[in-house]
Amino acid sequence: MIVELVLAAVIALAAGLGGGYMLRRSTAEKAIGSAEAQAKKIVEEAEAKAESRGREIVQDAKEDVQRLRQDLERETKDRRSELSRAERRLVQKEENLDRKLESIEKKEGALADREAKIDKCQQEIDALKEEQKAELERIGGMTADDAKTLLLSKAEEELKHEKAVMIKEYEQQAKDEADKRARDIVSQAIQRCAADQVAETTVSVVALPNDEMKGRIIGREGRNIRAIETMTGVDLIIDDTPEAVILSGFDPVRREIARVALEKLITDGRIHPARIEEMVEKARREVDQRIKEAGEQALFETGITSLHPEMVKLLGRLRYRTSYGQNVLNHSVEVAHLAGVMAAELGVDVTLAKRAGLLHDIGKSVDHEVEGPHVTIGADLAKKYRESKEVINAIAAHHGDCEALTVEAVLVAAADAISAARPGVRRESLESYIKRLSRLEDIAKSFEAVEDCFAIQAGREIRVMVKPDKVDDVSAVALAHDIVKKIEAELEYPGQIKATIIRETRVVDYAK
Repeated sequence: MIVELVLAAVIALAAGLGGGYMLRRSTAEKAIGSAEAQAKKIVEEAEAKAESRGREIVQDAKEDVQRLRQDLERETKDRRSELSRAERRLVQKEENLDRKLESIEKKEGALADREAKIDKCQQEIDALKEEQKAELERIGGMTADDAKTLLLSKAEEELKHEKAVMIKEYEQQAKDEADKRARDIVSQAIQRCAADQVAETTVSVVALPNDEMKGRIIGREGRNIRAIETMTGVDLIIDDTPEAVILSGFDPVRREIARVALEKLITDGRIHPARIEEMVEKARREVDQRIKEAGEQALFETGITSLHPEMVKLLGRLRYRTSYGQNVLNHSVEVAHLAGVMAAELGVDVTLAKRAGLLHDIGKSVDHEVEGPHVTIGADLAKKYRESKEVINAIAAHHGDCEALTVEAVLVAAADAISAARPGVRRESLESYIKRLSRLEDIAKSFEAVEDCFAIQAGREIRVMVKPDKVDDVSAVALAHDIVKKIEAELEYPGQIKATIIRETRVVDYAK
């Protein structure tokens, strides 16, 4: 029974499955048929659209071809018309050129005819000249060359005479104008550079706060005043003049050092030999600085630049140098201004004239140290510090020792003479006095053992410092005698001169 039931179930299941399969197959076949019909329809629609689109493309292509053909025909037509116009222009140009060539040929023919006529006329003129020349030679009885020589010789004689007369007139006129022009230039230079001049003296006055300071300056048994005079070479005059001490000395640099040192000592209040020596050294350094500043100030006043530093110092030393009572630095600045003014009037180098004028007496700054005239010393200094050849020549030629090679050198010499010729500028007696004192010191310095020396008391005394390792107490007596004998033999002086030999031995040590 169970088997039958199972069998019946299997049969039923198989029948169900077969029925389902047949139903599904029928449904699938229907779907496939519907899809094929739809695909066929889509294909037919696509073919219809493609055919329509193809006809449109063909129509558009035909229209493009037609348009391009029309554009090509229009462009071709324009080019043909342009070529036609160009051809017509070329034809016109050719016709114009032909006409110009014909005109030129006609003109060339006319020119050739004219040249032929000119040649013919020239030949006729030459023939007439020859006939006239022959006739003149026959009438005058001389050839053309002889006549030419005669005429030239007469003309030359007349020209020589006229030239000599004109040269003489021009020379006289030039001399008159040159003299007038020179006077005008010199007078203008003097008017534009009217510097005041004051004669240098040989004394300086130092003011004191009270008269009690005089005793402190003198010191115990005069040791302070002796120390000051020994270290500075200046004579101190302490008299009844209230609140004042007079420093006397022919050397302005020494006098200035002594004045500065004494003022410092008075301000400090401590006056003794060691302090005096210290202040004198400080004063020397300060005066050296003032000398440099004086040189720089002179350069500023004259507008000169790029001068060697050593030349600036030498220039500043001229502040303490006098020539016949005239301050040499002021004189040099004045000469520079005068030479510059005259150079400007003549239209030459103003800077060169000023530079040469300022340096023309530079040799006087060391003429007491170097042998020879200040002109030669100055030229050597300028050459040493690489000044230009024009400046060197102006320095060497300002006293006529050599030939002036430039106009500026002549102007410097003229400016020097103008500056020195001012009324009251120079005094002969002061210059001779200073020269005598300088010569007195030179005589003492000529001995090998002498370290330094100072002429004081207006030249009535010479103090000589000797080297202690070379001169002992015994030989100092002989040295003083030798110096006195040489002074008597080589120097002229009023009265008598006292020679004092100073020998000092110092031993210095330090406690550590």
